[in-house]
Order: sequence, then structure tokens, then C-alpha cells
Amino acid sequence: MSAIQLKPFSLLCKPVSAECNLACQYCFYRRVEKIYPGSHLMSDEVLEAVIKQFLGLGLAQSVFSWQGGEPTLAGLDFFQKVVRLQEKLGRGGQAVGNALQTNGILIDDDWARFLAKYNFLVGVSLDGPKEIHNKFRRSKGGQGSFDRVMAGISALRRHNVAFNILTLVTSANERRGRKVYRFLRENGSNFLQFIPCVEKAPNGDSLASFSVTPERYGEFLCELFDEWVKDYPKVSIRLFDSLLEYHLYGRMPLCVLGSSCDGYLLIEHNGDVYPCDFFVQKKWRLGNLLEEDLLSTFNSPRRGGFSKMKALVLEGCEGCQWWPVCYGGCLKDRERCGDPLKVPSPLCPGYRKFFEHTKDFFKSLRRGHLKSAT
Repeated sequence: MSAIQLKPFSLLCKPVSAECNLACQYCFYRRVEKIYPGSHLMSDEVLEAVIKQFLGLGLAQSVFSWQGGEPTLAGLDFFQKVVRLQEKLGRGGQAVGNALQTNGILIDDDWARFLAKYNFLVGVSLDGPKEIHNKFRRSKGGQGSFDRVMAGISALRRHNVAFNILTLVTSANERRGRKVYRFLRENGSNFLQFIPCVEKAPNGDSLASFSVTPERYGEFLCELFDEWVKDYPKVSIRLFDSLLEYHLYGRMPLCVLGSSCDGYLLIEHNGDVYPCDFFVQKKWRLGNLLEEDLLSTFNSPRRGGFSKMKALVLEGCEGCQWWPVCYGGCLKDRERCGDPLKVPSPLCPGYRKFFEHTKDFFKSLRRGHLKSAT
């Protein structure tokens, strides 16, 4: 395989598919169980194909992002096998990285030692203080998961594992942006991600009760931003960092706001390939690694069509000053509200409020950047 004219991308890998040791009320992965019923564990054959084919592309940097469901259910032995295969199949001087997105429940000292030894970047899901986190992130028996997550974070800290916090913005914390931010900072978290929860109610006519509302999402982001500015540049928030890069250099690294959806491929436990973890749907299956190689699926017309959907101008977006910043928002959120080729994200009002609130800050940074460059 050749990396000629191949845009670098991250590989999302689901070693246990949608299996999880929690039963979060808002989890969208549970829909995947209808496509892949039963128990799951990525076989040795699929694992070797994933690593061999991705490293064989010869990208400047090859990042494997392990997620689920809950990827730690694959077991520590599985991930020890991962690094052995990477060492065996990688080329001399090739930069290889691993990221692990986890709920933190199974992270103990053994896990943390391993993650530290092999420089895994770990993302831990934490929605805020205990009363907020436990609202929706519960076990299958209904118990809150906060204490076990914090124990996992403590293990990561003991072994100096690099980690960030992923917070889902829901109806439980949408009015508490300041409180959530301060809690995370007080617990020593300097690398943060905030993802809006947008899911439809069972009747399909409205957003689910746990979803963030558009207006309050905007208010949440504004509150969050006002606190972040006080700590800038010591604290990294992915959305704000991405907007900073856009305003300074004209690049948007965040797919949610980018003009195309071509920064990822997702590999299911059985080798099936999809363009995104939000679109594990039969109509978007690109192929299987055991039947056709990764480069062929990446260059397939179906994936190309998927990536271009983001840039199509939507009804109501014509002439909007923020269109070049958001391109209608995430395709997943657009699909939740109808046809992703026709309607923008339901969070559009919130984004507009946030962009307006922060425009002067980013403009001043840009002026300072241009002045220093000359």
C-alpha cells in the first residue's frame, strides 16, 4: 500500500464493539448491538490485519484510538498483544501512537503501569461533580459510577499517565458550565473535551430528555469560555483550541466544525470499516479488512461521498456569517433532526450565541499574532 496523496487520518478501533460495563442512559452505541448481536472480542486475525494495514500506509504518524463500548473489557493481555504487534510490524523510525477512551472503571495500578510504559494517551469520561456525573452514568444495576471513575483517575495520576477528560454536555450539566469547569480544574485536569449530547426521544419528534438544549448549550459554552480565558493558555479545551487554530492559521482541526468528514476510519471488532463511530450503520459500511485493504476502503466512492456531505450549503445557512466556521455542525447531530443534507445541527442557535460571544477575543489574538509575525 502507498501513502501517496493520502491525507493523514486517525484509526478508531472497537476491540469489543459496543460492549460496556456501564449502562449510561444516553449511550448511542447500544444501537450497534442490533447490527452485531452477541458477545464480541476482536480476533487475533483481525487485530493483526488492523495493525499491519494501518502501519503499512506509511503515514507520518499512525495513531490507533481504542474505544468502545468500553475497550478495557478486551483485557490487559489484548493490549499487550497490540504493542507487540506494533513493534513487530512497524518500520524503523515510524511514529506510532495509541489513545484509549475509557470510562475508567477498570483502571487500576496494573493498567496504569502498562499505559505509562507505552505512552498511551488516555481519555476518561467524567461529566462533572458526583451528583451530575451519576445522573446518567450508572451501572447496569443502577449504581452511580463516580467513585470508581475517580479511583481510576487516581491510578493514572500515581503512574504519571497522560490523560484528558471527556465531558458530555447533557440536561444534567447544561446550566452548570462554571461549576463543571471549576470542579475539573480543582481536580487537576488541564486537558478537557466537551461533547454535546444530541439524541432523539423515542417518539422521534423531539430531543431526548437527557439531551442538551440548543440555547443552553450556547450558554454553557459561553460560561465555560469565560472561565477558560482566566486560565489561558494553561488549560486546553479542544473546541477552543481548534477555533484558535482556525482564526490564526485558517485551519479547522475539529471535524465537528470542519468542511469535510474525512479525518477518521472506524474498525469494528470483526474488521468491518465505517467512516465514523457515529455512523456504524449498514448503509455506511465501507468493507471489511479481511476482504479488502484499508487503503481501498479509505479511497472508496462511498467514503468520499460521506466526507463531502458536510460542505453542502444547507437550507437556512445561506449567507450566515458563521457558515465558514461550522459548516452546519456535526453530521450526526444533523441526522438526528432529519436529513443531514438539508438541515443544520439543532445546536445552531447555541453555536451562533457562542461565536458572537467569543469573536472579539479571537480577533484580538489574531491581530497580536499578525503583528508579532511581522
